[in-house]
Amino acid sequence: MAVSSDIPIQLVSASPAPPHDALARPLRDLRISVIDRCNFRCPYCMPEDQYAQDYEFLSKDQRLRFEEIERLARAFVAQGVRKLRLTGGEPLLRRDLPHLIEMLARIPGIEDIAMTTNGVLLPKFAQALRDAGLHRLTVSLDTLDAATFRTLCGGRGEVAEVLAGIDAAERAGFAKIKLNCVVMRGVNDAQVLDLVERFRGTGHIVRFIEYMDVGTVNHWRGDMVVPSAELIARLAARWPLEPLQPNYRGEVAERYRFADGAGEVGFISSVSQPFCGDCSRARLSADGKLYTCLFARLGYDLRESLRAGASDEELAALITQRWTRRTDRYSEQRAELRARGEQKHVEMFAVGG
Repeated sequence: MAVSSDIPIQLVSASPAPPHDALARPLRDLRISVIDRCNFRCPYCMPEDQYAQDYEFLSKDQRLRFEEIERLARAFVAQGVRKLRLTGGEPLLRRDLPHLIEMLARIPGIEDIAMTTNGVLLPKFAQALRDAGLHRLTVSLDTLDAATFRTLCGGRGEVAEVLAGIDAAERAGFAKIKLNCVVMRGVNDAQVLDLVERFRGTGHIVRFIEYMDVGTVNHWRGDMVVPSAELIARLAARWPLEPLQPNYRGEVAERYRFADGAGEVGFISSVSQPFCGDCSRARLSADGKLYTCLFARLGYDLRESLRAGASDEELAALITQRWTRRTDRYSEQRAELRARGEQKHVEMFAVGG
């Protein structure tokens, strides 16, 4: 069996217990990027000046086939993964995506299948996704202001299209959608109250994400970060908030409910309050590389071993070997690593958020 690796690997038998990394964090969640293409050009992820019309994304042969994604997902499940999230790029650009969801939903041991999308294609696909077995949806929505939205999607969409997608998802049976908003000072931070007001009482959950230095091309600056504590204070001044306990260990969002019972909001504070200590997420890129952190520099090629004839047991062993060597905690070390010039990361569209 051919194995592509920068570190020699000795195959071991897969264990029924989830492997733990070097910092005692278990492997529980897998994010699968099904495609690296996107129909938006958001400046914090895939800015137009870097990814114009002639940019060469992965070819069909370079991307994992559905059967390959299923096999790797089964190998991850054998190592303790219980939750899958499909990402991109924009995952709904991958042809026949509901069929992949059907395949993944049949894997014994999977407890939850979710997807993150920009929402504009949901009117076409929401019902098929639900029927195929998708449990949950997260929709990226950074503002309700039409002009700001056009800026933040690179001029390739309208906020009305996303709202129509949310409506379609509701009709298909997705009753509790998470709405992710990346907040940038001086760009959309003045519009967060409008977003909350629009979705209070609907059952959906708005989550505010601190602007992060993912990838290498989003021109991140620390002064553009709006700390979650500041947003919580702003919201609480308008609608009193009460803190909630996490739903599970490793939940990335800090949760609050409205005191008047109109639902909840979440805050993801990777910059001001890093949560690396409980991170149980692995990421699989569209070309079959395993990344052990959103801010990783290198991925480990599983596609080559898969296509060279690796057995299920060998694939599971490769995953275990990689996970047990994991030491990533970039968000906790951000200042130190950036001071040393270690700022090159995999681009977010390659591994999902």
